[in-house]
Amino acid sequence: MTQAPTRAAAGFSYTRADFERLVDQALAHAKTLGATDAGAEASEGCGLSVSVRKGELENVERNRDKSLGVTVYIGQRRGNASTSDFSEPAIRQTVQAAYDIARFTAEDPVAGLPDAADIAGAHEQPDLDLFHPWDITSERAAELALACEAAAFATDRRITNSEGAGVSAQQSHFFSAHTRGFRGGYASSRHSVSVAPIAGKGDGMQRDAWYSSMRSPDELASPEAVGRYAAERALARLKSRKISTRECPVLFESPLAAGLLGAYVQATSGGALYRRSTFLLDALGKDVFPRHIDITEDPHLRRGKGSAPFDEEGVRTKARKVVDAGRVEGYFLSSYSARKLGMPTTGNAGGSHNLTLGSRLTQPGDDLPQMLRKLGTGLFVIELMGQGVNYVTGDYSRGASGFWVENGEIAFPVQEITIAGNLRDMLAGIQAVGADTYNYGAKTVGSILIDRMKLAGS
Repeated sequence: MTQAPTRAAAGFSYTRADFERLVDQALAHAKTLGATDAGAEASEGCGLSVSVRKGELENVERNRDKSLGVTVYIGQRRGNASTSDFSEPAIRQTVQAAYDIARFTAEDPVAGLPDAADIAGAHEQPDLDLFHPWDITSERAAELALACEAAAFATDRRITNSEGAGVSAQQSHFFSAHTRGFRGGYASSRHSVSVAPIAGKGDGMQRDAWYSSMRSPDELASPEAVGRYAAERALARLKSRKISTRECPVLFESPLAAGLLGAYVQATSGGALYRRSTFLLDALGKDVFPRHIDITEDPHLRRGKGSAPFDEEGVRTKARKVVDAGRVEGYFLSSYSARKLGMPTTGNAGGSHNLTLGSRLTQPGDDLPQMLRKLGTGLFVIELMGQGVNYVTGDYSRGASGFWVENGEIAFPVQEITIAGNLRDMLAGIQAVGADTYNYGAKTVGSILIDRMKLAGS
């Protein structure tokens, strides 16, 4: 079962017991008003963010926020309200506001709390080791940020400027309950070190960035390593050229490949499906990827950035294979979207949990140099710009920067180009996935090689 942090150890103003009392108070008042069902969640977050630029301290910010959210059902009419005031009168007013909203809201035949059979019991809420508070002072955070930026400047004299470096330490906890019997909550943390150096001068300047983000501060990359790598990325982009319009294979760097996985998740999520606003409508049981591609979801990875013992509705989460040998085996559904589609919930209210996209063809030695050799001659993309993705049709068009590759070797950096295609064709055209896996939030994937895309250049 998930463990509740003590107030003193965590730096919080409220304990779990405090939150349980507030939530129970809200639910009791909702029942008094005549609500059919109700749910409530109390949460608190706090943290420190420090930024520096060109060796000088720029900003020190401490944040602390709290909230109590209430959902009230009158039959199949729903109302929501929230407050940051935890006094008894404020809680009663918030519940009343949610109740009044529900009274005047149209009935929705699928509105309601999750079915009892889907709710995570106390014995189904494992401690996933998500909470590692960072007891760091603003002075020490500034030292780390300065060291990160200094390492970037020290990498090469061509690093001439910086957009700054930062250190962030964030932690939060919550408790949620509803009248179908769910009770649960846990604490979590997320810390990061980042920097964005600039190489070159004048019109030839190039910017890049890098960061490290982890649940535990002990697992963060060193500030010096982050700074050096960010500088190396910026330096590699100097003397970028334009290239002519053509069609060719495209290799997406692993952080960008995680975005392709995210596009697939959005296209197979309940809201897009029941609104019929996705290019992957009715994809369940069909081949969307090549036969060598699998996608798995594991919500119970210890310290995972997408780990959760239950979803935002209190529905139990479980490991599953989302795509098996290229075939879609499951969508991403909340209780509401599942009912709209006449399907069972998948425990994805609030999003996906620790997705991994892999290829059965990937070998341990398929690092980035090997993936460049598989690319042969084509484009290696390391940055995308704009939001040119139409999830209804699948049309894809993004500004891009990266490197032109010839015979498996980087020839020169390129910029001011556009890559275009259709997501359905892109997913079906995945030729290889690298062993150079990168974790981006709740998604882990290596670099992805797509057989052919259109490049619009000069």
